[in-house]
Amino acid sequence: MAANSPLMALFGRSPVKPMQEHIQKAHACAEKLMDFYDTAVTGDYEAAEKIRLEIARLEGEADKLKKDIRVHLPNSLFMPVPRSDLLELLTQQDRLANRAKDIAGVMVGREMSIPESIRPLMREYLQSSIDTSKKAADALAELDELFETGFGTKEISLVSRLLNALDDQEHRADELEIQARRALRAIEKDHPPIDVMFLYRIIELIGDLADVAQRVGSRLQILLAR
Repeated sequence: MAANSPLMALFGRSPVKPMQEHIQKAHACAEKLMDFYDTAVTGDYEAAEKIRLEIARLEGEADKLKKDIRVHLPNSLFMPVPRSDLLELLTQQDRLANRAKDIAGVMVGREMSIPESIRPLMREYLQSSIDTSKKAADALAELDELFETGFGTKEISLVSRLLNALDDQEHRADELEIQARRALRAIEKDHPPIDVMFLYRIIELIGDLADVAQRVGSRLQILLAR
């Protein structure tokens, strides 16, 4: 491949560098959710909307990266794994950004009030899901080394440990989701049913964030198995 080719200009030495940039952008969307939550629970939705717009901006940048990668990703002739596997990995990464945008969008749209008694638990649950996203980004940070070492045993072992940590973190998020649902059920009779319905929806979306992060890990595991 010519040194000055468009593919080299986009991908540099490794075809996965842009994918690493993409998941970092997607994870940045998830990270912003904590600032968003801490602002929203105060009831200051004017300030929360500014953070939501920042999440939307980051999601848009991630979406642009996704489109560029889909157009320019080399075919399997240039890579040790099928192009389709990398594209499926990219799809899961993109869903991280989408879920973060959805959570902020629903809360702003409703100007939701989180019942004070469950705020600490909801915050812990959200942080756990964000941490799961971080574990996925950490694992993807090693993808270029996998390519450059020809999927060597030492590098595969390192990534496998990171993926195990990702699974453990997602399990923790699952446990907190159960706790959050139980806590809300215990007080739901004291709040308007429509508000409770949307609170359950937010709990579901936060869980989806962790689930999608785990699916990123699952797709990476498939690459290792190749």
